[in-house]
Amino acid sequence: MSRNFDLDLIRTFVAVADSGSMTVAANLLHMTQGAVSQQVKRLEEVLDCPLFVRKTRRLELSRQGEQFLVNARKLLQLNDETWADMTGQSLRGALRVGVPYDLVTPLAPAMKAFAETHPHVDISLVCAASPELGKAVDSGQVDVSLIEYVASEAEGDVIRIEPLVWVQGRGSDAWRKRPLPLSMVDERCAFRPVVLGALADEGIAWRTVFESSNIEATAATVRAGLAITAWLVSTVPADLESLAPEATGLPALPSFAICLRLPATVQPAAREFARLVVESMSNAAGTTRVRVVKTA
Repeated sequence: MSRNFDLDLIRTFVAVADSGSMTVAANLLHMTQGAVSQQVKRLEEVLDCPLFVRKTRRLELSRQGEQFLVNARKLLQLNDETWADMTGQSLRGALRVGVPYDLVTPLAPAMKAFAETHPHVDISLVCAASPELGKAVDSGQVDVSLIEYVASEAEGDVIRIEPLVWVQGRGSDAWRKRPLPLSMVDERCAFRPVVLGALADEGIAWRTVFESSNIEATAATVRAGLAITAWLVSTVPADLESLAPEATGLPALPSFAICLRLPATVQPAAREFARLVVESMSNAAGTTRVRVVKTA
């Protein structure tokens, strides 16, 4: 007598195998941890063998689990491809996209293209600082994310690398003041430790004028000439200007990589969204607007 696999059980098994955690798999699959545990147990009962070895901090595949994982992936791939071919609507469901505050606008073209092509996928944005988004990807709280790293420490797929530059309002002399007035995104921002470290290395005293996760609020204090900030060159608004370190005595800042991160288990919608992000952002770097300041 023929027997049929329950693909929901297999999908859960693959998510747990990839993440090594019932909790992470539950986040990826939008399920409770208890439901994930029950589904794994049901699959083990059907196959009459243990699929995982329960360690103290992580689940590891048993010998039978390693063998089954290869075919489990094939079954899911064939199912998803066949469903897409037969229904003509390949993608449905929800997609959680992580993005740093300063990259929301650069991400907009990819979001628009995806929404127009896949109207049955509900996109939700999770805006946070890059370190937080890295943790969200690892824990399955987002399905795909842009993350900013110092270029030498990049993780995931690097979309592009660009310089971090000092920015101030046009005609402002805020860069001359000491302590140097800074307006930055909150303390979790990936740029903050780099900027403060560079100033410390040069012995330049600084003070915080304003901190906020709202990028427009940060820009407002810079436009008003109250402070300077540091942004990726492609994100500098046209009405602000970048400052050349050699002309101002400010320390040079390192380049940052804009990276695309996906969790261990990647849903089809996330993979397609990632492709569109790479297409729209890889060649869309901004033009550097550097003010050459003449010192007295």
